[in-house]
Amino acid sequence: MIVTLIVACEVGFWVLLAGGLALRYWARMPRASVAVLLCEPLLEVVLFVVTAIDLKNGAEPDWKHGLAAVYIGYSVALGHYTIKWADVRVAHRFAGGPPPSTPKYGMPRAIHEWKLAARWILAAVIAIGLLQGAIWYVGEGGATDSLTVWQEKMLFLIALNVIIALGYTVFPKKAPALTANKG
Repeated sequence: MIVTLIVACEVGFWVLLAGGLALRYWARMPRASVAVLLCEPLLEVVLFVVTAIDLKNGAEPDWKHGLAAVYIGYSVALGHYTIKWADVRVAHRFAGGPPPSTPKYGMPRAIHEWKLAARWILAAVIAIGLLQGAIWYVGEGGATDSLTVWQEKMLFLIALNVIIALGYTVFPKKAPALTANKG
């Protein structure tokens, strides 16, 4: 049931995102768009409540409960960023908005990568916290190994994001040299 709910929440996220952007750019209903996009966090609340109820009703904690925590962490830390990312691209493609402006070179790119890493680190920390809460909730007698494995994966995710951002800082990508046009 939890996996089905996670899939439903993920599909719901993208449906609400598409619906909100469609209302904003095609139907020219910005207030309705905001209302639809503000429904996004309700998906995480539902998933969190159902996961807690599942554990309370005696379900053995397993990878599904861990995945639910990771999904909630992602949605909280990166949900708004994902919506904004899609909004800029839809506005550019369908509503004459400015092109996306992700920096490509040098220190601006490194700063962008550190900001993105911070979002992923926040997502991982939220997931680790939810997982730890589930471990404490289940108690010493329960089988919580699968939740601990998810915590380890989140620590790996933190390390990976720090390494990527550090790579852009230590080895910044340089803009291509402009060549003179010879006639």
